[in-house]
Amino acid sequence: MNTDESKLVYVWDLPTRLFHWLLALLVGVSFYTGLTGGFDIMDYHMLSGYGILTLVIFRCIWGFIGNEHARFHRFVAGPGRVASYIKSRRGQPSKPCSAAPIVGHNPLGGWSVIAILGALLTQTGTGLFANDDIFTEGPLVHLVSESLSSQLTGIHGTMAWIMGGLVLLHLAAIAFYQLRFAENLWLPMIKGWQRLQSPRLAQVPDAANPWFRGLLLISITAAGVYYLVKYV
Repeated sequence: MNTDESKLVYVWDLPTRLFHWLLALLVGVSFYTGLTGGFDIMDYHMLSGYGILTLVIFRCIWGFIGNEHARFHRFVAGPGRVASYIKSRRGQPSKPCSAAPIVGHNPLGGWSVIAILGALLTQTGTGLFANDDIFTEGPLVHLVSESLSSQLTGIHGTMAWIMGGLVLLHLAAIAFYQLRFAENLWLPMIKGWQRLQSPRLAQVPDAANPWFRGLLLISITAAGVYYLVKYV
């Protein structure tokens, strides 16, 4: 088909993009500080964990009140849709052309989002009750027994490696789509715009950018996490 038949569509709102890149930064900080250890370093590890917990709670809520493409119902597909998507991409030539454009996350990418959010929620949640038996313990460790805290600490350590695997898989998928299908998945998450090439472009409207709603939600979420770790 004619590659001039393309359209820039606004997909990712500002709150979603800021969430994505802040999360990437804080996950990197958490990995580094967690592996490095040390008294002062672990203070930063805990702070980055609080930040990740804030962002994950925000994204879970944003999945219901964000713009169209940020909502879970838009990209979390059932087994049938996932299978149809995989079948449609088999043997497809390396070009971004598609009769039915996928705006935002594709069915596989949607489940990747759910897996990462679930892993991060487990990781940060267990971290609130974890301890290292030396000088660092989570802010809610006083709410559970020593035995349960030890078990949650073990889960926290295991989830770190599972999270690392999910991050590597995420990066590999981005590289694969770029090389195999010439689809740039990271640039739209910076600019918010996605270029589509399809004979059905007229059916794809621009999404909204509810930035003030996002600012209000992240403020409420941050206040809730602060109260949780400070006063509970």
